[in-house]
Amino acid sequence: MEFVIRDETSADVASVHALNEAAFETDAEARLVDALRRNDRLKVSLVAVEAGDVIGHIAFSPISITRPDGSVADGVGLGPMAVQRSRQGRGIGSQLVRAGLDRVRAAGSSVCVVLGHREFYPRFGFERASRFGIRWERDVPEEVFFVIELTPGALLGVAGVVRYAPEFNMV
Repeated sequence: MEFVIRDETSADVASVHALNEAAFETDAEARLVDALRRNDRLKVSLVAVEAGDVIGHIAFSPISITRPDGSVADGVGLGPMAVQRSRQGRGIGSQLVRAGLDRVRAAGSSVCVVLGHREFYPRFGFERASRFGIRWERDVPEEVFFVIELTPGALLGVAGVVRYAPEFNMV
């Protein structure tokens, strides 16, 4: 069967929650997406649908990068992203990433960060954030924290500390 990628609707909320709950070791990501949605912080939320079932989801929310001089650059963070386990390996996640990046770029975001698999995200143009002097406020290995320019030159002089939406600190 073929799947389609589209904007999340209110009718998808329960399915998105269940998908995120099943895809991760805990329900933290499902609760995170719910909190971001509730607080109107989902910049982009896409679902992959096959035969009426939500089989994939990707979320983008606002981030800030605080430079050493205290000035702030805005961007978006990708995540979480989930694909139904039985449907993994079919390119659904890749298509969600591409569609999501296209959407946030079209909406005016110039930088996107992600904490994720070191083999997966570089294929979309993500590079280690540390290469640009960018790090997350939490202590994570640099080989799993990535950044991508959505607008050429957007990372010039943007070194600093990434802060996600406050909901990330609640889960």
